[in-house]
Amino acid sequence: MKKVIFTLLVALLPMVAIAAKGPAWVDHVNNDVSDVRSLQRGAQVFFNNCMGCHSLEYGRYNRVARDLEIPEDLFQEYLMSTDQAIGDLMTISMNRDLGKQFFGIAPPDLTLVARVRGTDWLYTYLRGFYADDSRPYGVNNVVFPGVGMPHAMVDAQGLCAEPPKPVSAVSIDPLTGERISEGGCERYLTEGTMSKVEFDQATYDLVNFLDYMGEPRQLERERLGWLVLAFLTVFLAFAWLLYRELWKDVK
Repeated sequence: MKKVIFTLLVALLPMVAIAAKGPAWVDHVNNDVSDVRSLQRGAQVFFNNCMGCHSLEYGRYNRVARDLEIPEDLFQEYLMSTDQAIGDLMTISMNRDLGKQFFGIAPPDLTLVARVRGTDWLYTYLRGFYADDSRPYGVNNVVFPGVGMPHAMVDAQGLCAEPPKPVSAVSIDPLTGERISEGGCERYLTEGTMSKVEFDQATYDLVNFLDYMGEPRQLERERLGWLVLAFLTVFLAFAWLLYRELWKDVK
């Protein structure tokens, strides 16, 4: 018995080590991939801010345009570069060697990032940059210490002067009843073009879009799942009636 317990503990050690390296906290985002307007805004944020370095090479432009209910001519005009066709995979011109030269490591493809990292992690990461002069690009991140990329949306958010706090870390002065801490970024070195609420909404839309990209057919999968369960329920009723008929004379 002791050997079995020891073996289980040894097997769990890698999981404990991985958990220890994870972020101390993440903010929760209750995204909804059925919200087409949010997906449209998120696509715009991605193509305007992320597509220069990060590809979505497992998806095609025309599939995204169709799912997001964007006419292909408008999609090509506002969201695509001029040298790509609407049926192309969503790749970028920067190759991995050049990306490694710029950032120390090639920027990853983001098609499946929401499935690998989770939407809560992504939401916190995108809002978690803060000023850090010790880093090559002058920024660090609360959930990815030592991050190697610049803050791509610094013009919109502004540059946080200190590590952002969890949204749940709201504190109130017991004497005045006023909020002391709002959570998130509370002091900025530079102001952005968006308010805090506007940037949170833009980040939500971006995460929503990346969640959709990780599994474009997830709504259809869920709908088919309910149909399968309904069929099995009806089949179970008929199976039970058949069983009762076949065994009614068996003593």
